[in-house]
Amino acid sequence: MAAIDLNADLGETVDGVPTADDEAMFAVISSASVACGGHAGDAASMREAVERAARFGVAVGAHPAYPDRADFGRTAIAIAPDLLAAEVAVQLGALIAAGAEVRYVKPHGALYHAVTADRRQADAVVRAIADQSDLIGRALPVLGLGGEIATAAASVGLPFVREAFLDRGYAPDGGLVARTSPGALLDDASAVADRAVRLVRDGVVQAVDGSLIEARAVSLCLHGDTPSAVEMARAVRAALDDAGIEVRAPW
Repeated sequence: MAAIDLNADLGETVDGVPTADDEAMFAVISSASVACGGHAGDAASMREAVERAARFGVAVGAHPAYPDRADFGRTAIAIAPDLLAAEVAVQLGALIAAGAEVRYVKPHGALYHAVTADRRQADAVVRAIADQSDLIGRALPVLGLGGEIATAAASVGLPFVREAFLDRGYAPDGGLVARTSPGALLDDASAVADRAVRLVRDGVVQAVDGSLIEARAVSLCLHGDTPSAVEMARAVRAALDDAGIEVRAPW
């Protein structure tokens, strides 16, 4: 039986107010990338996410970001590599302190995109993850699109796991369409569900210009803060189930 991980970015509270229906999302996913204080989240939301993960049998991943709560971590920041490594280390530590058995790490937002192209920032993020891996006694996989972060992870012996996005538009070069551009966000549950099945079966995704891009992934991502996130997640899970594709965490 074919299998795939279904992950969502959750625990993203801002000033104590959730940005997603985490209870509904945890019920249909297999992995949760939990905000750990950089762009969103706090000690209470992290503990709540850990409790939900245990209740629904969902794997917990850390979702570190630039220290940018004002813009939800979606603006690139010029930051020295040593400071970035220290910031990521603090965020990983905060999630672990909240009781999480962290299974993987996925950078968030602008940091996620920066580490695909910027080797210095990729090395800084990976250094923090490798240090935490040494502390807990097991290698933490890095989840992402590829590029420099994949090379950096390999250089220190960390597994790199490739993901694909269900609710984001793809550019013809395989990158994601900028959130400020047309076609950046998808919200049609049926179309997103069809994309999920096609990604698993054929390893391709359609770009905004109609071209097909190879996107062989181990994990599929939905953003929890998308207005129709719950509807899309349920549609995706139903479509995968109907297609005989098992949804399970690979960690």
